[in-house]
Amino acid sequence: MSNFNDISALLEAFCQKGPPGCGCALAKDGKILYECYHGLANVEDRVPMTEDTVFRLFSMTKLIVCSAALIQFERGRFLLNEPLYEYFPEYRSHRLVKIQPNGGIVFEEAKNPMLIKHAFSMAVGLPHFFEQSPSAAAMKEARGKLEPGKFTLRQEIAAMAEVPIAFEPGTHFLYGYGHDLVAGLVELTSGKSIGAFLKDEIFDPLEMNSTGYRFRGNLKERMSPVYQRNKDGSLGRNPANFDADYQGEAVYEGGGTGLFSTVRDYLSFTQMLANGGEHKGRRIIGRKTIDLMRRNQLNEVQLRDFANSYNAGYGYGLGVRTMMDPAAGNSNSSIGEFGWTGAAGTWTSIDPSEGFSAVYMHQTMPNMEEYHHLRFRAAVYGSLR
Repeated sequence: MSNFNDISALLEAFCQKGPPGCGCALAKDGKILYECYHGLANVEDRVPMTEDTVFRLFSMTKLIVCSAALIQFERGRFLLNEPLYEYFPEYRSHRLVKIQPNGGIVFEEAKNPMLIKHAFSMAVGLPHFFEQSPSAAAMKEARGKLEPGKFTLRQEIAAMAEVPIAFEPGTHFLYGYGHDLVAGLVELTSGKSIGAFLKDEIFDPLEMNSTGYRFRGNLKERMSPVYQRNKDGSLGRNPANFDADYQGEAVYEGGGTGLFSTVRDYLSFTQMLANGGEHKGRRIIGRKTIDLMRRNQLNEVQLRDFANSYNAGYGYGLGVRTMMDPAAGNSNSSIGEFGWTGAAGTWTSIDPSEGFSAVYMHQTMPNMEEYHHLRFRAAVYGSLR
C-alpha cells in the first residue's frame, strides 16, 4: 500500500465545507491497513469523531439484510425465482397503476407475480412511502393505519400488499420497499425476528458489538447527531427525528433501513464479504453466493432506470450496486467491486478480487454523496499497490 497522507488530507478538507466530522477505514486480507477520523461527531458539545462514534446506516442496512437472506438461500430455505406469494399469501395478486394521457389514474390487474429476486433487485414496483407517486401515497396511507410505534415489520408487509404497484413486477427498477420484503422473508424462513437473526448469524460471529436496531449500554451517547449545511455555509442539526425506532420500547425492525454501526464494525462485515465469506476461520456465507450477490440483475430497461452520474458504470445485483464498466464510471475500482450508500453519508466498497474493502461514514443530510464518496473512492483505490 502507498502513503495514506492524501486520504487524510482529503477527509480533513471534507470537514471544512461538508460534514462536521467523518471517519474511514481500509482493510485487506483481514487486516486493517488504515483508519482515520477527522472533525467533530457532536458540534455543540465539541465531541471529536473517533473509532467509537456510532452512525445511522440508513440504506447501508440493506447490504447486511440481503446478505442475511442469502445465507437462508444457500441453506435451501427459498429459491430466487419463487413467487413471493408462496411465503406471503397476501401478495398473490396486485393492482397496477395506469396513468392516462389526461392525467387520470386507473387500475389494472398485474399479469406477473412478484418473484423473490424482484424484491432483492428493487423490481417489485413499490417505492419509498415518502416519495411522490400514486403508489407512494397509497403506501403512506396504508402505513398510517398501523398503530404508531407499535407495528412490526410483518404487519407493515401485510399492509403494503394492498398498495397498487407502479409497474409489472420485474420490468423496471424502482428504489424502494423491496428489501423490507427480503427481511420479512428472513423472519418467516428462520422463525426469528430480523434483528435476532442478524445478531446470531452476523453480528456476534463478526464481533460487531456496536451494531444493531436498539440502543443499549452507552450507544445512544456515542451516536453522532445528523447535521446539515445551511445556505450561508453554517452547520445546524437536521430537525428530523431519526431515532424513534432505536429506543428500547420500539418494536419495528426494517430491512431497508434501521441499523446503526461504527466504521470498524462495518469494516469487519465488509472484510468478511471481500474474503470469501469467512471470518477468523468461520464461514458466514459462501464465496459463490457472494459472487451471485454482486452479479448484475438488471436488463437494459432497468439499467436506464438505475442510471445517474453517481451510479455511473454500475449495475445492480441482489441488494448491491456492482461495477460493470470502470471506464463508464470514471472509476479506478475493479470490475465486480460492490457496495452501497446510506442517506446520511455512509458508504462502502468491497472488492473480492483484491480482498479489499473500504468504509466511509459521516452524518449529514443532504448527504452530499457524489462529491464526497466518489473522491474517496478514487483516493482509496489509488492507494492499492
